[in-house]
Amino acid sequence: MNDFYNEAVWEKAWKEESDTVVKKMQRAGIDPSRSFDPKAKIFNEQSFNEEGKKRSKRIINWLEGQGVRFENAAVLDIGAASGVFTVPFAERGARVTALESSPPLVELLKENTAKFADGQVSIVHEPFEHIDVESKGWREAFDLVFVSMCPVIHDWESVEKVLFSAKEYCYISMPVTHNEHSLLEEIWPLVTTGQPFKKKPLEMGYLLHLLYLKGYSYESLVTREMQTKEVTLEAALQEVMTLLGHYGLPADERTVQMVSSYLEQTYPSGQVAVQTGGRFGKVLIRLQDQSMYSKED
Repeated sequence: MNDFYNEAVWEKAWKEESDTVVKKMQRAGIDPSRSFDPKAKIFNEQSFNEEGKKRSKRIINWLEGQGVRFENAAVLDIGAASGVFTVPFAERGARVTALESSPPLVELLKENTAKFADGQVSIVHEPFEHIDVESKGWREAFDLVFVSMCPVIHDWESVEKVLFSAKEYCYISMPVTHNEHSLLEEIWPLVTTGQPFKKKPLEMGYLLHLLYLKGYSYESLVTREMQTKEVTLEAALQEVMTLLGHYGLPADERTVQMVSSYLEQTYPSGQVAVQTGGRFGKVLIRLQDQSMYSKED
């Protein structure tokens, strides 16, 4: 029971956790800072279609409901992608520093923010991991630091680096469990000799518990969000093989043939309806309350 309240134990456990999103990417040979390069265009389209805009608005409405104000606020958007949140933040009057490491996403970000006045959106093309926030002059420089589903959060040290730049609020969202993918779950027993697919909890629990132990005030929310898409057999095969690689399963020629045969037999129309999504956690941390807590403590 003592370990339950021991910050050092939780920090060490998170740092040594082998199943974090970042470590899974690295095992699959993927650079987390460049993971969106191949899908930049489609991600941009999904971000700014009707459903994507509704999702962004829901999150911003939740932030405003917690007291966050954007008019004249300084916002650091870490992992800004093509501007899915940078754009609506700026539309609400914020001055946004948009940090993005993917070259194709940076080009789309420039296009999507070109309509704003000079200086309202500043784009920094650099991985957050490479930035010295002290020498950059970012110490408590932003009213809100915003990190949405970005792999810069992978242990408590990375959280502290993000918090270092925030003056009032810090928003972090992360997956709560492995992403749900109906076709992967369907294929899984085929390539694992009958073993069912099990959804493991991810590192959101470390984040929330350490915030609790360290005396931070925060609001959190967990939602389940799903969407359905139709893809060709070729696209379905490519997607499943990539996902199997993420889980350390063989993506050799034998597996490719087995999965390909299954898809052809099961989906003779040539189209596969795939449900994707999962449970996602959102947390808004109040830095002013932390300062008060520390003084009283």
